Amino acid sequence: MLLNVCCEKPINSRRRRNGVWAAVEMSRAMWSSVLITGCSRGIGLRLVRELAHSNNRPATIIATARQPSTALQQLSKTHPGLHIVTLDVSSEQGISSASEEVQSIVGDTGLNCLINNAAIGFSTNISTVTPESMMTMFQVNAVAPLFITKAFMPLLQAAAARSSGMGIHRAAVINMSSVLGSITLNCGDGAKYKNYAYGTSKAALNMVTRCLAADLKSSGILCMSLHPGWVKTDMGGPNPLSHLDVLASVRLTYIKLGKNADIRWITYGHAEVR
Repeated sequence: MLLNVCCEKPINSRRRRNGVWAAVEMSRAMWSSVLITGCSRGIGLRLVRELAHSNNRPATIIATARQPSTALQQLSKTHPGLHIVTLDVSSEQGISSASEEVQSIVGDTGLNCLINNAAIGFSTNISTVTPESMMTMFQVNAVAPLFITKAFMPLLQAAAARSSGMGIHRAAVINMSSVLGSITLNCGDGAKYKNYAYGTSKAALNMVTRCLAADLKSSGILCMSLHPGWVKTDMGGPNPLSHLDVLASVRLTYIKLGKNADIRWITYGHAEVR
């Protein structure tokens, strides 16, 4: 499943925002365990914070980071059920060690949702792109999510065996992608912003997701790529979108997922694009 929650503009309508947050409240109760990579800052940290503060939060929130930030550590001290696991996504040994630690946390109930959020990005055009920049971003943004998913697959399968249907209430892998990885949209005005290494790595991630979706469907594990929008983060830079609007849209997308959902890319307003 490939979904593009492309935040073209912030929500200004009170009615729409109330509707989104009603959906958010529903989504909170759907999963009992979630693991998010790349949680020291940016989208990962904000997702962890929002989930930890929610009324009907997952019982187990596992936040991973290569070097856990002070902000993340403070959250874990004040929110029971929030676990920090050290994980360098580019290290095979690190992935293996993290999977063993997560196994000890979730036990036989398994893991309901894996969000591969960790990524790196910096601008590369035809003049500045190098083999090193291509390979570095490919490793972190495309290869790592595949092998993290492989390592946590037994835990996802354990969770999937306890329920039916398709969705985060059972088991799901959500790969944070980007509209910059879209080949179709990289034309006309969409081609003005060129980023060889980052865009290529996200296109590869989308193919990884499609392959995972085909392989894991029989186990009842939903796999999707999600473009969360251009967010105001250290990597994304300044823009008019708030974390609140993006997170509301992301979680609204989660609850729309089901076994009859079409494979598609959709915009922030959930209109289909090709």
